[in-house]
Amino acid sequence: MSGRLARGGRVVAALLAAVACQTAPARAAGPLPDPAARHRRRHLGGERRPHGEGTAGQGYRMIVHTSVGGSDLRVRFTNAFGDRPLTLAGVHAGLREAGAELRPGGNRPVTFGGAPTVTVPAGEVAWSDPLPGSWPAGADLVVSLRTPDAAGPASGHWMAMQTSYTGQGDHTAEESGAHWTRTTGSWWYLDAVSVRPADRATGAVVVLGDSITDGRLSTTDLNRRWPDYLARRLGTLGTTVKGVANEGISGNRILADGAGQSALHRLDRDVLSQPGVRTLFLFESVNDIKAHTGVTAADLAAGYREIARRAHAAGVCVVAATIGPFKGWPEWDPAAEAVRKDVNRFLRGSRDFDAVTDFDRILRSPNDPTRILPFFDGGDHLHPDDKGMRALAEAVGTGSLECGR
Repeated sequence: MSGRLARGGRVVAALLAAVACQTAPARAAGPLPDPAARHRRRHLGGERRPHGEGTAGQGYRMIVHTSVGGSDLRVRFTNAFGDRPLTLAGVHAGLREAGAELRPGGNRPVTFGGAPTVTVPAGEVAWSDPLPGSWPAGADLVVSLRTPDAAGPASGHWMAMQTSYTGQGDHTAEESGAHWTRTTGSWWYLDAVSVRPADRATGAVVVLGDSITDGRLSTTDLNRRWPDYLARRLGTLGTTVKGVANEGISGNRILADGAGQSALHRLDRDVLSQPGVRTLFLFESVNDIKAHTGVTAADLAAGYREIARRAHAAGVCVVAATIGPFKGWPEWDPAAEAVRKDVNRFLRGSRDFDAVTDFDRILRSPNDPTRILPFFDGGDHLHPDDKGMRALAEAVGTGSLECGR
């Protein structure tokens, strides 16, 4: 998430997308300031893109499901698409009881270089100070904040597949949900959560993807995106890769900016700079194909190779996934299908990756391999339902996530 961080130590515990601000020392913005940051692992993820307009005096209470447990929780906020500095105040974090209510005695103030507020310049990020104590895996973390003077573009994650809450006034320190009466399906200003796992060998896999990875058509509030299923699976196994960072953006492409920056453009920020990243899992390019922009299989192969080269140069393993079928989606046609088949042929035979997971084989119908299996179809002939999401997670070879680079 900020600066390339080596194996062992901190790990991402959850990922989203966000916007932040500054009244703290300058060191609060940018890379993790402590050397121990090399040993963190991260949980949460999402896109950085303009997300409406910031609202002065608005309060946000956001719910984030963690993938891996640990101590010394830190939260990162970003102003990636802001056009001016933005101040965050009253930031608190704790575990959820129900709805917008926190567990008793657990809503704790978050500081930045010891200060209760932080202002992040436009285009920058800010990590909080560590919150001492243990934080469990598979829990709902609640991050509350207030934006006293917000204006201009706000960065965030539009399709969170998670209900969060908004309110007016200074209520971020309260455990009660009484003043958090409105809901939002987005994450605002919040970018990442990292913890220090008990086992310093624990690492994270970052999933770089589009709306299928983002969880579209999975059940809201139940954490049934395929990376969620993968995180629960990894938690029961002996693998050292435990953290799962979901960097899916609905509409994202490998080659061209559009719904957020392209995979090529956001690779360093969203993947290679994350605490404890061990493996990149790349599942993209259906949006490049169905957009009918003239993108060829050779163009996409070059994009895949560039991503693999840069990840390998950073010491990160790369697992690529084949593209699932989408006949029946309005943008499908035989020309797009031909490109999809050619890209999948390239992926299956390429030596550019440490492993390839054949999601196409999992999702396609045996009666018509250009279509998603009806049992897995979320209803639009492109996105899997909860059963399909689970099948994707179960298809990932856990050994492939630990290539030993």
